[in-house]
Amino acid sequence: MNIFGKNVLLRAVEKEDLKFLRDIHNDPEIEKWIGGWSFPLSMKTQEIWFEKLITDRSTIRLMIEIRSTNEVIGITGLWNIDWKDRIAYTGIMLTNNNKFRHKGYGTDAVMALMKYAFEELDLRRLDSDIIEYNTLSLGLYLKKCGWKNEGVRRKHAFRNNAVYNRILIGILKEEYFELIKKNC
Repeated sequence: MNIFGKNVLLRAVEKEDLKFLRDIHNDPEIEKWIGGWSFPLSMKTQEIWFEKLITDRSTIRLMIEIRSTNEVIGITGLWNIDWKDRIAYTGIMLTNNNKFRHKGYGTDAVMALMKYAFEELDLRRLDSDIIEYNTLSLGLYLKKCGWKNEGVRRKHAFRNNAVYNRILIGILKEEYFELIKKNC
């Protein structure tokens, strides 16, 4: 099943996507903006990761593709899905290619993922966290997509020989529906 935004398509990860994923994972310009940590990733390691996706029922990884051109621009998904409590963690990673920046693709991908999470999977809340200096992601989630700032993990991210806070963010199902109603 594909998930459609206005301008993006969220779809399952395919074997053909592995080189793209390895390349963005290994890009130091992207790594400094994302929440996790990374080591240099080989193609073999990327293939092992892909094989584990098949049986992991607590994770849904989705490629972000521009609908009009079929160009892959990133990855998003839901992980640590708690099917009993109806919650999941999410995030987004976009390519460093400037031709895709500031065109609304990130906002569209987050909105499409929220629609899927709340309207199809019946989750009741989504969580994420963002490094304090990533003002673009904070603006995307907090200003454009209706998420709330829920706190701070102090001195939680180590980047460029310095320690930074992580901003904890979340959105509830009812907040998503209020946002949709306002924007109609």
